[in-house]
Amino acid sequence: MRTCSLKLLSKALLVLGAWLYSPCTHSANQPNILIILVDDLGYGDLSSYGAEDVRTPHIDSLMDAGMRFDRFYANCPVCSPTRAALLSGCYPDLVGVPGVIRTHKKDSWGYLDPDTTLLPEILREAGYHTGMIGKWHLGLESPNIPTERGFQFFQGFLGDMMDDYYTHRRHGYHYMRRNKEAIDPVGHATDLFSQWASDYVQERADFEDPFFLYLAYNAPHTPIQPPDAWFQRVKARESGITDQRAKLVALIEHMDSGIGQVLASLEQSGQRQDTLVVFTSDNGGQLGVGANCGFHRGGKQDMYEGGIIVPACVVWPGRIEAGARTDLLSMSMDLFPTLCELASVHPTRAIDGVSLLPALLGEKSPHQTRDMVWVRREGNMQYQGRDYYAFRRGDWKLLQNSPFAPYELYNLRSDPMEQHNMARKEKGIHRVMVRGLMDHLQNAGRISWQKRP
Repeated sequence: MRTCSLKLLSKALLVLGAWLYSPCTHSANQPNILIILVDDLGYGDLSSYGAEDVRTPHIDSLMDAGMRFDRFYANCPVCSPTRAALLSGCYPDLVGVPGVIRTHKKDSWGYLDPDTTLLPEILREAGYHTGMIGKWHLGLESPNIPTERGFQFFQGFLGDMMDDYYTHRRHGYHYMRRNKEAIDPVGHATDLFSQWASDYVQERADFEDPFFLYLAYNAPHTPIQPPDAWFQRVKARESGITDQRAKLVALIEHMDSGIGQVLASLEQSGQRQDTLVVFTSDNGGQLGVGANCGFHRGGKQDMYEGGIIVPACVVWPGRIEAGARTDLLSMSMDLFPTLCELASVHPTRAIDGVSLLPALLGEKSPHQTRDMVWVRREGNMQYQGRDYYAFRRGDWKLLQNSPFAPYELYNLRSDPMEQHNMARKEKGIHRVMVRGLMDHLQNAGRISWQKRP
């Protein structure tokens, strides 16, 4: 009872703190916020990141209009944990989501802690209208649905993935919702999400309060199912491209077009200058369907760099220098404190993320010395319900790529491709790194991730 009471008191203080620190009117210092999170986009699958067979003019325009991150990491090499980290500001296993939340309970490896305060709750108290469009993937039922976790408006998909971009079903069930109402819309999911986001942006232009819109595409996640016209266009344009690669390229380009539609709505409604836009991916690309993760080793599901390093940029016209680039080590969970600082609110609970706002505004950032941790828990016979990890300190990175594999050790400065395992040669560093990871494991061990009775 005492623990529960303390958690409720902490949450009440957070709400009070947000009210005390937050302006209630839209000002130049409190812009609209648009987060665009895409699904399984490889580091090398944008033309701005070196892809020669992909044309992504709208995402590339964002990269040019603000600050591009060259070392931005997703918090996990798979979906749900990164989403939990982004919205909570914490390592995902510290908020109950070490693995993917799925529609089948026996194969679901996380449960978002109901006592964790999420970003939309804080921004809502700061005077923002909070909306979400697209893929949620953090729970299928109360209390872990968007409209009970801070979003005033939700239109999208509760589940993990769609078996078909047109029917929107998963295992025969559909999880499309408008707020809490089940809906069954017609059309390709990417087109629906783009249109719904555009509608939201245009509707909010009539209100004085700023908006926070979290637009989470399920593209280019499997099934790789672009509209046929987009596939045929890529096949005709790219000589020698395989059908597999062409389908993925088409799905990415189709999504880019939808993002362009949303950006055009901001422009047409006169809100582009007053809107901060974040773009990133939830994890690396899936190599088995033709993704390109740049020069990095591995892809989705891997603790190697290709599974966790992702494209990212932040745009704020007139405040963030256009064409800026940074190699600051950053993670999905850093967006939480960044946007809180932007909205002038101060969370009353401890978080793991650090604000990127000083770097975004061109201020000199202190030397970053923090450790970085990645975790994934997964089922089936390959993982058997166990965790595997990566841990970074400075240029050194410790990792497992399976819960049954020994730790590997790499120096990312001298060996960015992670080709030379130094675990035996650098036993002292290996030992220190393992102990650093153990500190996180002890902290995470107190967190319940399974659904409460």
